[in-house]
Formats: sequence, C-alpha cells, structure tokens
Amino acid sequence: MQAADWILWNARIYTQDPEQPEAEALAVVGETLAAVGPMEAVRAWQGPRTRILDLKGATVLPGLIDAHLHLEGYARLQMGVDVDTPTLEEALARVARQAATRPPGEWIVGRGWLQERWGRFPTADDLDRVAPAHPVALWARSGHALWANREAMRRAGVTRDTPDPPGGRIARDAAGEPTGLFFERAIDGIARVIPEPSIEELAEALYEALHALAALGLTAVHNFDGPRSFAALQILHARGDLPIRVVQHIPLSALDHALAVGLRTGFGDEWLRIGAVKIFADGALGPRTAWMLEPYEGEPENTGIAYTSPEVMREAAHRATLGGLSLAIHAIGDRANREVLDLFEALRALEAPRGIPPEARRHRIEHAQLVHPADIPRFGALGIVASMQPIHAVSDRPMAERYWGSRCATAYAWRSLKAAGARLAFGSDAPVEPPNPWWGLHAAVVRDGWHPEQALPLAEALEAYTVGPAWAAGLERRQGRLRPGMWADLIVLPEDPFRIPPDALRDLEVLGTMVGGRWVFRRGSALLD
Repeated sequence: MQAADWILWNARIYTQDPEQPEAEALAVVGETLAAVGPMEAVRAWQGPRTRILDLKGATVLPGLIDAHLHLEGYARLQMGVDVDTPTLEEALARVARQAATRPPGEWIVGRGWLQERWGRFPTADDLDRVAPAHPVALWARSGHALWANREAMRRAGVTRDTPDPPGGRIARDAAGEPTGLFFERAIDGIARVIPEPSIEELAEALYEALHALAALGLTAVHNFDGPRSFAALQILHARGDLPIRVVQHIPLSALDHALAVGLRTGFGDEWLRIGAVKIFADGALGPRTAWMLEPYEGEPENTGIAYTSPEVMREAAHRATLGGLSLAIHAIGDRANREVLDLFEALRALEAPRGIPPEARRHRIEHAQLVHPADIPRFGALGIVASMQPIHAVSDRPMAERYWGSRCATAYAWRSLKAAGARLAFGSDAPVEPPNPWWGLHAAVVRDGWHPEQALPLAEALEAYTVGPAWAAGLERRQGRLRPGMWADLIVLPEDPFRIPPDALRDLEVLGTMVGGRWVFRRGSALLD
C-alpha cells in the first residue's frame, strides 16, 4: 500500500459520516483520504516521507461548500465603489471621491445600497449632485435593482419613451421621466453599455477572490455567474491555479449553446464541472419584485414580478432536462415557489420513462425565502434541493416583517423544510451578503432570535454546508464527508464549534484549509508547519 503524504492526529475530527461520526486521526494519500479513525489504525499508513502533524487538540471538519454565490460579482466588488453604507449621504460621498480621482467620462460602478437603510429609494438627481461628468451605475445589494445617473442613462439611450421590458420596470416620476432606478430585466439596458474588464483581468481578480474564500474555510463553491466567469475560471484551471473546487451553473441565456454542444450536468473534472441551468422565476424582496400570492403589506396593487413567464420557464426546463441538464430556479416569493414546484412536479412525469441520468434530476430552488405552508411538504415529496442562504434571514428581517407581515412564519423556514424531507444546501449569495460561512452558520443556529422555531442545531447546519451541496452537485461519493476514498478536503479550527456558545460561531477563524491533499491556506501558526 502507498504511504501517506500526510497524517493528521491528536485532533477532534468530525467526519459527517454516520458510520464513524468522530475520529482522532486521518491519513492523506495524494488527493484522497486513505484512512480515518484511531491513531493506531491510521499509523499503518506512515512511510519514510510521511509528514505527521500533531494538531494538539484542534478540530477538523470536512471542507465547507458555498452552494450559491457569484464569483465574478464578488471579485468585482473589490474593484468598484462599495455603497453598502448606513446613510445615502455617505454613499454619495464615496461616489464623489471616486469622481475626483477619475477623468471625466469614465464609468463609476459599484454595489451594495439598500433603500431600507436610507429611508427612501435614491435617484439620478442624487448622483448628479456629486458626479455629473461621469456615468454612474450602482447595483443594489440584492443585484435586482440598479441606480444610475443621467449620464449613464444618456449613454444607454434611456428616455421617457423607453418602454419597460418584459419582466422589468423603469421607475418614473409623475411626469413619466425615468428617475434613475431600474428593476430586474430593465437593468440590462444600462449594464450592456458598461465596459467590461478583459477575461484575463477577470481571471486575476478571481484568483484573489478564490484564495480569500479558502481562508474562510471554503473548499468548494457553486458559481452562478455567467460565461465570462466560466471563461476566466478555465484560464485558472489550465494553469493549475484553482485553489478550491467550482461547480459552474449555466444561465438560461446560454441554454441553447449548451444544448448545441451537448453539455450535461456533471461534465468536467474534480476542479471545474458543469452544474445546473439557472432560471429566474421572480425578483427579490428588497425592491418588492419577488412574486407573491397576495400583495405586499401596504402595497395592495403589488404582487411582484414574474421575471420569466411560466410558459417560457416550462419550455426551457423541458429542453434542459431532456438534454441532461438539471435545473436551479431562483424563487423568493411564495407565488414563485409554488409555480416552480408545479413545474418540477410536471417534470417528474417527463423524466421517469426517458432514462435521464440521476444527477440531471437533482433540481434545486434557489433561495426559497417565502414558502406557503401548503407547499413546504412538496420539497421532500419531489426530492427538491432547498438551496438557501441563512444570512438572508438576519439582514432581511426588517424588510420581511414590513412587507410580508404574518407570512414570515414560513420565511427562511429551514427547520420546516428539512422536517418535510427537503435537502438543504446552504450558501451566502455573495456579493449580496459576505461569503463568510461562519456568519451563515451563526444565522442558521441563532437567527438573532427571530422565529427561533425555524433555527437548526449546529450539526444539521453543518450538514447543509457540506453533505447537502455535495449531493446537489452529484458529488456525494467524493465530497462533504471525511471518509476513506473521498477527497482530502478539510479545515482545521482552533476551537470546537460544538463546544463554544452559539454566538461565538460568528467569530471563528480557520487555521488551515486543505483541498485535494494540498494546503491552500494556512494562518500564521506553527501548528500546520
């Protein structure tokens, strides 16, 4: 037998393996785990070149997996202006500082604003006060609204005569003039004229972003950005510069191309592989474009937006499924979740006789933020993955209470969904929220006391950051647990998360992150030398 490259011992190892939940040592051969158990058994893998690490009582967990983020958006957030500020004036001051250092006419872009914090929606007038000579485009924190000034609208050709696109809305004043706010598909009218960084520049930004994610304890992510992000990731993959594993999902706009070349869910290798087709059923809570069964509180005419019509969504879902591609459908409002569950129910009958591979039948609902009580059992009955972001419950709470009222009893309903048989896969939705998984785990366990009946015990929350995303990607035999034969993807912690107060979860820091038997991050400590 081949000798181990690494033996890690004298640790409290939580494996997520029900056959052996805890161990004290493990052996790594190449990219995989060769042995997990007591030191006496693991020592048999020791050879002359084996490096043995005494972890001195540290804790080891399977590597965490973020089941939903936007790598390009996260990387580019570092390149633009951050307008996630307590006040509108502070955001405008940041834009003004950018304008003062850039030549007139150069674009200023950024992200992060939330009108609920500012007491009103911002306008083009606000931006024109501080940057009249620059086109400015600032995405909301949710990514479902954009704030632009008049120079940006001029370059995009937006006037009072520009119609609202299907699935989108341009905010207008009483005279019918655009106010500078664009919702859902209307964003595209501005975004299409903003210069993009080159693919090579994006690859370098992604390299830095992926290493930052590894430092948080993430060993894999599911990426929901589009073809440019995928092209940049392939550059890193070809160079051997991917520090963590990536499942790349396909936007609906690229479905025809994917089918034409025969791409299927699971194509790729252990570092970069194809996931699902991403479809938007509705918008988001912040701009009140999530699609609702009943109107928003205080807005009797507003039930949100069907971003993709049910007919278009159904036709695309059928084609994708028959082509061997699974589905990941964004649904936030209770009407959107019901429509998507109806679609998945119809797909089950389509899939059964056609021999579609199992990984292409692992459909997901992304976010599932508000689900009608009658629809919660359908997740388990249909075998649907509830791909959710616990941190949203904490940050969205004021908006949810204001606009959903009593319906919040089944908002962010992790416990109810799990009890109904849904497979939970947790993530961050970065850059909408910070990608720190410890903040997500804290939110899942504590919920800041909001509807505590929906909180999860830590063991189940960890499962949703490990086993759940691995299953959703069809990788449950290689990822998500510490078991012989699985990838050596693990993290080392200075403290045992099961033995600290729940509020302390948010402050945990990772000592080391190993992916495929290679340390991709080590904090300044001699422990892992």
